[in-house]
Amino acid sequence: MPHHTISELKQQTGESPYTATVDAQLQKCVTKTTKSNKPYLHITLTDATDQFSLKIWENLPQFATIQTIEKEAFIRLEGDWTQNQYGIDASRWQFRLLNEGEIQNFLIGDPLTSKTQNQDWKLILELTTKIKDPRLNQLCANFLNLHGDKFRRTAAARKNHHARRGGMLEHVAQMMRSAVALTTVYQELNLDLLIAGILFHDSGKLWENSYPERGFTQPYDIQGEMLGHIPLGINLVDKLWHNMLKSCVETTESWKKLIPTNEDVRIHLLHLIASHHGTYEFGSPTLPRTPEAHILHHIDNIDAKFEMMKQAYKTAPELAPNIQEKQFPLPANLIKPLAHISDEMLKKNAFIDTPQKTNQNQHPQTDTHQDLDLF
Repeated sequence: MPHHTISELKQQTGESPYTATVDAQLQKCVTKTTKSNKPYLHITLTDATDQFSLKIWENLPQFATIQTIEKEAFIRLEGDWTQNQYGIDASRWQFRLLNEGEIQNFLIGDPLTSKTQNQDWKLILELTTKIKDPRLNQLCANFLNLHGDKFRRTAAARKNHHARRGGMLEHVAQMMRSAVALTTVYQELNLDLLIAGILFHDSGKLWENSYPERGFTQPYDIQGEMLGHIPLGINLVDKLWHNMLKSCVETTESWKKLIPTNEDVRIHLLHLIASHHGTYEFGSPTLPRTPEAHILHHIDNIDAKFEMMKQAYKTAPELAPNIQEKQFPLPANLIKPLAHISDEMLKKNAFIDTPQKTNQNQHPQTDTHQDLDLF
């Protein structure tokens, strides 16, 4: 019987029953009632890749047994799985508690996710270490030394995008790759500032969306609820900055001679955190006012939207060939992306290694046929 992560299970299941096992952590177990006042359980299950919910009706033996286990217990479910527009469902299913060895393997995460996140962590360390500005370099190092473990198990959101343990790590690393690429085109951009700003832009989510050391359930934090991640991030970075200046007087004295000044660097970095949502209506206390602020906002938005689409393509019901149902918060139904044309296909149809002949007497700006040949 195949064993899957939750993400894999969602990809494999459809209208026909699919028999498989999946390991998960019990995130919630809530008693609800139907319109006819019959009780049922609504449970939420999660792992390193995704989450899903199940309804357990009163007449099933699981209705009683699942209420006897502790919240956030680790379980293995086995059954016949189906999926429709309302999500995943199971029939003829049962569960058992994982043993300690199985729990440790489960907490590591699936091999692909673990490998990806380790690579992303190395990239973040590499790019922050390469920052030339000594103040931003030291600030990033201090943050990763103090909060690196928590950062690595934080999600980028509670839902919608990168809403999984380590999702923040993946989101930040991909944003950094985009920033490096864009600065080869827009060379006036300050890459040092952008890399630091990307690292810190969602740093307040360490109190909004972080996971415990042992588990895949995001707890709620009073600071995250009452302040939100943007004020928390500004406060965190400002404290780190002032503590850094106080910690080594000799070094910071030499920094006073640098241009741009310490204060200019600090306020530009804080501005990236404050403005990264782009508009007042989406929670930014200020609007982007520098090139780096605009770039960071759009990189953030692009990566979030791209991740949402990747997840939606895996799970959204098909409405017609190549058309999938709209998934919130995306604005419309999904269309299957255009496939890349392969070199093998081009070779097969003799489009490769066949030089195009050009009439040297034709002027490229006036000959319409030659212009068309370029495409």
